[in-house]
Amino acid sequence: MDKILVTGGLGFIGSHTVVELQNEGYEVVIIDDLSNSSENVLQGITAITGKTPIFEKLDLKDKAGVEAFFAKYSDLKGVIHFAASKAVGESVQEPLLYYENNIGTLVYILKELKKLPEASFIFSSSCTVYGQADELPITENAPVKQAESPYGNTKQIGEEIIRDTCKVTPSLKAIALRYFNPVGAHESANIGELPIGVPQNLVPFITQTAIGLREKLSVFGDDYPTPDGTCIRDYIHVVDLAKAHVVALQRLLGNKNKSNYETFNLGTGKGSSVLEVVKAFEKVSGEKLNYQIVGRREGDIISAYADTQKANNELGWKTKLSLDDAMRSAWKWEQKVRG
Repeated sequence: MDKILVTGGLGFIGSHTVVELQNEGYEVVIIDDLSNSSENVLQGITAITGKTPIFEKLDLKDKAGVEAFFAKYSDLKGVIHFAASKAVGESVQEPLLYYENNIGTLVYILKELKKLPEASFIFSSSCTVYGQADELPITENAPVKQAESPYGNTKQIGEEIIRDTCKVTPSLKAIALRYFNPVGAHESANIGELPIGVPQNLVPFITQTAIGLREKLSVFGDDYPTPDGTCIRDYIHVVDLAKAHVVALQRLLGNKNKSNYETFNLGTGKGSSVLEVVKAFEKVSGEKLNYQIVGRREGDIISAYADTQKANNELGWKTKLSLDDAMRSAWKWEQKVRG
């Protein structure tokens, strides 16, 4: 079967995507620098699929290292590019670190792909490119707004770099997948989200609070113009999201794409408030969560959820797992990690 490179393949979304690729019979090569992940994730992937992917520890900022990698693996058929720094707050404090790590590395990979007779490239993008959208649900035609953070800006600039490269590189086909909010874990609890330090995302903060690692969950603001006053997001189960990457890759490998640069929103199409997520967790876990309403957090938008029609119709993909499924699997994973 085709050999596929997954950068950041030991991270949260990357590891789940490696599992789905291997389940479909692809041979996977992972690049990860272990800056926000652990080599132990390989064991989890192997436990689920019965197969260990090839792993190359490499910092993609090392241009010579990237060139040497592509010389060694000259038979790659596709690349799924997750590797990036992703903490919004940190990006505001350390913009140059984010521009170097998220933009420079993308350029090095695209330079190598340009040399190949043909290449398929999937880019891990984000709904942050839309900011606070004028209309909900958010379609792929919604205007890309000025980024709220250097992290968000790296996703916008990344998309522009890929689009500009595709325009003059007929041998390169690319899809940017704009995710909404990935949550949950593989049902086996062999892999999941493992944030280093204090979690930046809601669900790991919920599970870490429930297990006693954090004292309480702070809910930032209950005075937003939403039904219960808390922010609304589109929470997509990471396994559904991983499967979308395989479908998008197959679209490119099978020459089903309509142009050599395409974008798709990946979400459930349904918004859930912070308090609804808390209630879903309490329901499936049987735990009472200690949370406190505090002031709004700077940079938080009110509401964002996807219009999923394009992904449903063009990719033939839709989500199958619910918010309850995601919370149940995230809790099972948390209990295993801390157990």
